[in-house]
Amino acid sequence: MQTTAQKFLTPAEREDITRAVRAAEGLTSGEIVPMIVSSSSPYPMAAVTGGVVLAFPLALLLTSPVATSFWLDPRNMWLFLALFVPLYLLAHQAVQRIVQLKRLFVSKAQMEVEVREAAVTAFFSEKLYKTKDENGILLFISVFERKVWILADAGINAKIDRDRWQGLVEMITRGIRDGRQSEALCEAIRQVGDILKEHFPLQPGDINELRDLIIR
Repeated sequence: MQTTAQKFLTPAEREDITRAVRAAEGLTSGEIVPMIVSSSSPYPMAAVTGGVVLAFPLALLLTSPVATSFWLDPRNMWLFLALFVPLYLLAHQAVQRIVQLKRLFVSKAQMEVEVREAAVTAFFSEKLYKTKDENGILLFISVFERKVWILADAGINAKIDRDRWQGLVEMITRGIRDGRQSEALCEAIRQVGDILKEHFPLQPGDINELRDLIIR
């Protein structure tokens, strides 16, 4: 079964992005790495919270009619628990599996923290900090959170203001929202290449040090 990240782009769109990266890197010694992940965190507490929030009122609502059917006291706590437990398990699984439902139980602030931490972790795990001229740049897209982060290495940050990437983040995010993720990402890659070539022009013997597209 394909992950959310794998469904995010069609095979043809992946080829388009790979070509865009190679074209942009043909102008600069900088390394551009788009990375797409399904989610920045499993958010285990979302399923716990969602399970309780959904199961508790439903069990409470069902206790009285079920108790009446079996000639029991409608305030019977054991009957309530007998209903709550299976309902909680069902709700827990539903929240865990249904993306739209799970998103309801994760705060925007938590998403922001998790995406930032996942992007930083990916920057190091994918060795973007190991380029010869410290000029690797990561375009990180986390599909569940619908968030984009752009991280650049020390060599780029020394010459280019980090705020310059914010417009590209907004452009990619808007493109994803409009269902044009491939076009938006390709355009962002092209613009990154144009920015980098001013400060990191292509050098003789330059090689491709990093992968052109990462999907997890």
